[in-house]
Amino acid sequence: MNLSAIVESLPLYWTGLLTTLGLLLASLAIGLVVAIPMAVMRASRWRFLSGPVWLYTYVIRGTPMLVQLFLLYYGLAQFAAVRESALWPWLSSAWFCAILGFAINTCAYTTEMLAGAIRATPHGEVEAARSLGMSWRLIMRRIVLPSALRRCLPGYGNEVIMMLHTTSLASVVTLLDITGAARELNSRFYLPFEAFGTAALFYLVLTLMLVTLFQRAEKRWLAHLQVRR
Repeated sequence: MNLSAIVESLPLYWTGLLTTLGLLLASLAIGLVVAIPMAVMRASRWRFLSGPVWLYTYVIRGTPMLVQLFLLYYGLAQFAAVRESALWPWLSSAWFCAILGFAINTCAYTTEMLAGAIRATPHGEVEAARSLGMSWRLIMRRIVLPSALRRCLPGYGNEVIMMLHTTSLASVVTLLDITGAARELNSRFYLPFEAFGTAALFYLVLTLMLVTLFQRAEKRWLAHLQVRR
């Protein structure tokens, strides 16, 4: 194993690490903010609200993330109307397309996850809130959504880890993330094992950190659901 090449390329991996974290945090934040109202619509009894959200989540979850990313960054550029529009400075940016693609993807999964948790909210909690004279909005804000978000933590933790791994696709749209740094190292020294083995180690450490973070969050916010002995 050529350790000197790895050490020489550590600044490159550091840059890739910052890019990966930036993509992950931005896409998760946007995806979660949009997923909350969409989950409420998805859990609605009215088809005109739940139907469009179902179609969106079905299409996004039914197509590969790589295909979605290619369509956003490379596909839209073939249309003259897009290139001449006011959105072109944004859509021509690899950063914007990567964050948009990842946010759209994680939003679909988070929406379905949160909608399921909303439907599973104990009916007694809602009835108790109604008996106190709370409006629908107040019940959603104080009872249903906080309860659903807490119960979503284990599943959402898995989604965050999956999104971390999904960010490795950013290198296909010219961004220098961790995988992009590995490709750069391999192209310089022709050392695929060292290059991608180092990238795997970075992803492994990040995954362990996220697992630890969500385990602590679950221990704090899901303590009332733990079986007492």
